[in-house]
Amino acid sequence: MISPTERIIAEVDGTIGWLTFNNPSKLNAMSADMWAAIAPVIDHFERDPAVRVVVLKGAGEKAFISGADINRFEERKSSAEAARSDGEAMRDGLSRLEHCTKPTIAMIRGYALGGGFLVALHCDMRIATENSRVGIPAAKLGIAYTLSGVQKVLDLVGPSTAKEILFTARQFNGVEAQAMGLINRAVADGELESFTRSYCQTIAENAPLSIAASKSIIAELMKSRGDIDRAKCEAIAKACMDSEDFAEGRRAFGEKRKPVFKGR
Repeated sequence: MISPTERIIAEVDGTIGWLTFNNPSKLNAMSADMWAAIAPVIDHFERDPAVRVVVLKGAGEKAFISGADINRFEERKSSAEAARSDGEAMRDGLSRLEHCTKPTIAMIRGYALGGGFLVALHCDMRIATENSRVGIPAAKLGIAYTLSGVQKVLDLVGPSTAKEILFTARQFNGVEAQAMGLINRAVADGELESFTRSYCQTIAENAPLSIAASKSIIAELMKSRGDIDRAKCEAIAKACMDSEDFAEGRRAFGEKRKPVFKGR
């Protein structure tokens, strides 16, 4: 497919939809056109039945996303209209990523800082190299991290560790980040892509409807208790029970073979 901007590359390789942040000369720093391109790329991957997992990565070897393009921010902050437009593009991109019905993985090599780590936090999982560097340097810049970003960090690591991350503005390597709960897996530099592909294959072999159901129900459970839509969760579970994939799963179990799920 063709992305709305050359700074975002979208490719489908087997069951994986790859979204690449392509601004390596600036360590893949995010600009407004990059934020705006996330939604149409996710839309495309969702419509493609071949895509079972969406993986986000940065171009080059130095960064996933180093943060926001500070130079561009400096140029545009004097205009309230431009600043509002950039903020809306960021919020829309993150919201679309968070609500993608297919599993999303941030594959992190090098730096994932500030707004860059915010992108990773809005993915379902994060796989990083042991030497990658993740962090939120907002306190070094005199700005506040977004409400959604702080909530994501809080949900992952709890209030005490969230305060450590935000108060110190430190960069944590992959091993530290995994121990803290910020990322799911830390792997050797040379194994990042092969490990991620293997992880995607494991997910792709499972039932898409079941995975989408789990994702939706977890999202509901993250809400305040009074806001949980229990009827929606029950309907999602019933749809899985009534699906062709469940029938295929039962047959495969009886025949002692791997099921072939079709997402219906």
